[in-house]
Amino acid sequence: MKNNCRILWLLLSLFLLGFEGCVLSSSQKLEGDSKDYSAKISNSLVPVSVNNKVKIMTTFLPIYWFTRAVAGDLAEIEVLVPPGIEIHHYQITPENIKKLALANILVKNGLGLEKFLDGAVKSSENKGLHIIDASRGINPLNPIDPLETTGKHYDKSHHHTGGNPHVWLDPILVIQQVNNIRDGLITVDPKNKSSYQDNASAYIKELLNLHSAFQQRLQNHAIDMSCKFITFHDAFPYLAKRYSLEQVVIVELPEEQLSPHELKKVVNTVKKYQVKALFGEFGIDNKLLNNLAKDLNITLLYLDSLELGDKNPLYYFQGMHANLENLASACK
Repeated sequence: MKNNCRILWLLLSLFLLGFEGCVLSSSQKLEGDSKDYSAKISNSLVPVSVNNKVKIMTTFLPIYWFTRAVAGDLAEIEVLVPPGIEIHHYQITPENIKKLALANILVKNGLGLEKFLDGAVKSSENKGLHIIDASRGINPLNPIDPLETTGKHYDKSHHHTGGNPHVWLDPILVIQQVNNIRDGLITVDPKNKSSYQDNASAYIKELLNLHSAFQQRLQNHAIDMSCKFITFHDAFPYLAKRYSLEQVVIVELPEEQLSPHELKKVVNTVKKYQVKALFGEFGIDNKLLNNLAKDLNITLLYLDSLELGDKNPLYYFQGMHANLENLASACK
């Protein structure tokens, strides 16, 4: 009987020890899981760039292209104004401000283009944000007031306070923008200096090739200033000045239908300058221009202001070569 009691007592002791071990193990596991979970929550609240890359916000497509060309894959780059959205009337969004709050660098065109940035940087409360003005050191041309308008329809909201900002349509001025972007990236991220320099040099080489192509195709017309063109947007004075073309007038058209009196005024303006072609733009309704070209029996061509397009940095060259072909056609 005593032996049986001893055996039972021994089994009970072993059971209690095992139970205590299970409780301790479960307690330790819960404590460990709690620590892991707390760490995950803590980490999720810290804005960390993937692979610790520099986070860059750019304002619109041309600045995105140039920044991407210089930074390559060394940075996370986003664009504030979505592709397909016209920059001149863009309004900043709460999502934009959130992105600015998490960025290391903001790259802008400058020259008064990005009106939507007014107050946005301050609202982001990002005291460490480094701002690169891509047009730093560029002497701006004055905004072009339309020499001929249709009167009451003229919209002054398209005017820019810092001079004409469309410097990205001159390949030589783009070189200066690329250099400014390169220098700004090196300031913030000096460890990748050599890569930024190499990338910028490669892109500048392509810009010089583009410049040479414009010179060769348009040089005969530049000598005698025989190439006159009329546009309906003040985006092209830098391009015209660089290659000695004559942008003779800006004609402002309303978005709605022209009255007979207004149509006659525009027709007389076009006849006055004896141009061979009218230039519309991609991304806008060119119905009025089509009708006007038919009435005047002249060609309607297109110049791309490159404010819309693909996010591939090489799209810039595609668009500029198309502009060159259309200018050359108009100058024949």
